[in-house]
Amino acid sequence: MKIGRVVGNVVSTVKNNTHFGYKLLLIEFIDAQGRAASPRQIAFDGADAGVGDIVLINVDGGAAKMMLEDEEVIADLTICGVLDHFSMDGETVRY
Repeated sequence: MKIGRVVGNVVSTVKNNTHFGYKLLLIEFIDAQGRAASPRQIAFDGADAGVGDIVLINVDGGAAKMMLEDEEVIADLTICGVLDHFSMDGETVRY
């Protein structure tokens, strides 16, 4: 799992049948200081996240698919939680 920020919505008029009904969000992984640490990517939303939210992202393809409880969908990244803070090296980081 990694921490990221939702930076946009993905709008698609045509989707693969396995993606129908799922919200797709544009995310970027961030470091402990909140700076972008990767190129932007697309993730399935399993936590009702929105633009600007700091989120926990499941990056394991098999587990990401399990979050959606759908054996048909192909998913590498799934947002599984919205964070309000976390602790690292004895410090609490709040968003």
